Amino acid sequence: MTTPVAERLTSLVAALRAHGIRVGTGETVDAARAMEALGLADRELLREGLAATLLHGTAQRPVFDPVFDLYFPRGVGAPESATTDRDELRNRLAAALAANDEALLARLAAEAVDGFGGYGSSPGSDGWSSYQTLDRLRPQTLLARVRADVRARSGSAGFADRLLDDEIRRRVEVFWGLVATEARRRVAERRDRDRIARRAVAPTADRVDFLFAGKDRLAELRRTVQPLARKLATRLAARRRRAARGSIDLRRTLRGSLSTGGVPMRPVLRRRRPARPELVLLCDVSGSVSGFSDFTMLLVQALHDQFSKVRVFAFVNRIDEVTRLLEHGAADAAGLGARIQAEARLTGYHGSSDYGVALGEFAELHHDAVGSRTTVFVLGDARTNMSDPNLAAVRQITERARRVYWLNPEQRSLWGTGDSAAPEYADLVEMHECRNVRQLGALVGRLLPI
Repeated sequence: MTTPVAERLTSLVAALRAHGIRVGTGETVDAARAMEALGLADRELLREGLAATLLHGTAQRPVFDPVFDLYFPRGVGAPESATTDRDELRNRLAAALAANDEALLARLAAEAVDGFGGYGSSPGSDGWSSYQTLDRLRPQTLLARVRADVRARSGSAGFADRLLDDEIRRRVEVFWGLVATEARRRVAERRDRDRIARRAVAPTADRVDFLFAGKDRLAELRRTVQPLARKLATRLAARRRRAARGSIDLRRTLRGSLSTGGVPMRPVLRRRRPARPELVLLCDVSGSVSGFSDFTMLLVQALHDQFSKVRVFAFVNRIDEVTRLLEHGAADAAGLGARIQAEARLTGYHGSSDYGVALGEFAELHHDAVGSRTTVFVLGDARTNMSDPNLAAVRQITERARRVYWLNPEQRSLWGTGDSAAPEYADLVEMHECRNVRQLGALVGRLLPI
C-alpha cells in the first residue's frame, strides 16, 4: 500500500475513533488488507470492504459513510463542466430523478454546489453550503414534474400515486445527501480535512446531547432502549450475584484462624440478605428536558424486573405520579410524553418549571414513596426560573431515602449560570452530568442499587 493511501486509511480510523467508534489495531490491519485485495477502482466496493472490517454494527454507518466520503472522495476540485443556469439544471435534475440515475444525481450535486453553493469573496469562494445550494435549487418542488415523467416512461402501469410520491421523495432525499457530501468535500479540500471529519459529521445517536436532539434523533434513541436495558440488566444481575456471596467478616475470620495458628485458612463471609431495592424517579418533563426524561423513564421501565417496586413522578411546576401511564404507554414510546402532558396534573398557575414547588409537593404528599430501601433519581436541569429552590424539601427526601442522585442533562460548565440552582442542589445530593445515552448507560449501570 502506498504511503498516501495508508495515511488516508489511518486518518479515517482516527476520525472514527474521535466519534467514539472503537477501532483496534487488528481491525486497521484487516482494513489495509481489504484495500490491497479490493483496489481503488471500485469506490463503492472499497466502501463496503472497509465498513465490513472497521465497524461493529449497522448503527455506525451514519458516521462511517460521510467520513469515508471525506477521505476517499468521489472526485477532486470542481466539476469539469458546470452550469449557473438554474432552470436548465432543474430540468436535468428532474430527468435524473425520474430515471433514478444515482450516478447522474451525484454529478448534478457537484454542479449544483459549484454553481449555487459558494459564498465569500475570495477566488473560488471561501466555502460551500449545502443549505444554500438546496434553498436556491429547491428540488422538492419538482415532485409533480417527476411524477408525470415517471408515468410517461412506465405507461399506465406502475406505482399507485401515494407509493410513487413516496419513492420520488426518497430520491430527492438521496440528492440532498449527495449535495451535503459534495459541500463537505469541497470545504475539506480548502481547510483541515481531519477537523471537518471530526466536527462536520453528525455523531452516533448515543453521543447526541439530549437537549439538542431533534425528533428524528429522539425516535432513533427510543429504538435503543430495549438493547441498552438488556445490557444493563445483565450487568446488574452479575453485580447482584457477586454481592450475594458477601464480603469478608474480618473478626470472625481471625477468630476462626486460631485453630490454624493464626493463618486465615477459611475466610468467613458476611451473608447479604437478598432484598431487591425500590426505585423512584422524579422527572422534569418541561421544554427540551422532556426528551431526556422520557428516554430515562422508558429505560427504567424496561429494567423494572430488577427492582421490587418502581414509581415514577413527573413535574413542571406541580408533581403527579405517572407510573400507570408509563406502563400503559410502554408499547407507544413515541407517544409517552404526549400522554403524560395530557393526563397528568403537571402545571398550576403558570407553565414554567418550578422545582421548589414540585419537590415540596413530593415531600409533603408522596413521602410514603420513599423509605430506607429506596433510591431516588431526580432528572432535570435544575433551572428554577428564579423561584425558590426549596432546599428544605430536598433535605427531607435525602433523610428518608437510601440514596438520592441527580442526573443533569446540561454540561457542567453551565451549572450555576442564569437561573440554574444546580450548585445548591449538588451540595445536598450527588449530581452527575448526563448529556447523552452513553453517559446515561454508564451512570445507570454504576449508580443503580443492587
